[in-house]
Amino acid sequence: MMRPFLFLLFAAVAARAGPMRFASGARQIALIELYTSEGCSSCPPAERWLAALRDDPGLWRDFVPVAFHVSYWDNLGWPDRFASRGFTARQYALAAAWGSGSVYTPCFVRNGAEWHPSDDAPPAGGDTAAGVLAVTLDPDSGGCRVEFSPAGKASADYDAHVALLGGGLVSNVTAGENEGETLRHEFVVLALADARMKTGGASVVVEMKLPESKTGGGERRAVAVWVTRRGTLVPVQATGGWVPY
Repeated sequence: MMRPFLFLLFAAVAARAGPMRFASGARQIALIELYTSEGCSSCPPAERWLAALRDDPGLWRDFVPVAFHVSYWDNLGWPDRFASRGFTARQYALAAAWGSGSVYTPCFVRNGAEWHPSDDAPPAGGDTAAGVLAVTLDPDSGGCRVEFSPAGKASADYDAHVALLGGGLVSNVTAGENEGETLRHEFVVLALADARMKTGGASVVVEMKLPESKTGGGERRAVAVWVTRRGTLVPVQATGGWVPY
């Protein structure tokens, strides 16, 4: 049986059309990650920068933004409802790959590397040939098919990562460093699912379920998808798009 949240998410699409499909081009699309927390007073400006990407013409076409809320601020007065220990572990794993044992917020990551946004460092992925990543969402089952046709020879050592994102989310903070502030969030990772891909001719593919979230509210939802080489956190290709809410 399809759960209520997924039913509401896909009901409008099912009434109008068949499955939804997102696809990248052949050149690499950048995955922009922000590690943030509602308990961090330095984070709101970074979140505003990320939120402004919603109106950028390069959204989904040139870059895919995601905001991971970490949990290590939660014991300092304000528990972030979007925070996850899994997202904290992800940030530590990235830091370890950079040769660092410490983490911080706000922290931007671009294609797996520590990054600082500026006018001279646009979020776009550049001209690197990566391959085509296509995602099909099934309104009836909540299923998600991820297929990647790499620029080089296909092999079975890819993983798919599917994130459900929330936007237009508002929190009235009553404690901690942001006490008294009204925080507005975009591209928040509400749920994340990972799966191993299998070879299928010139591509690799996996069938999986769209991850579910217990967090309601907000004004919009999106899906972000990226693929990595197995055992790494560095994205090879990414895609995404808005979904009905």
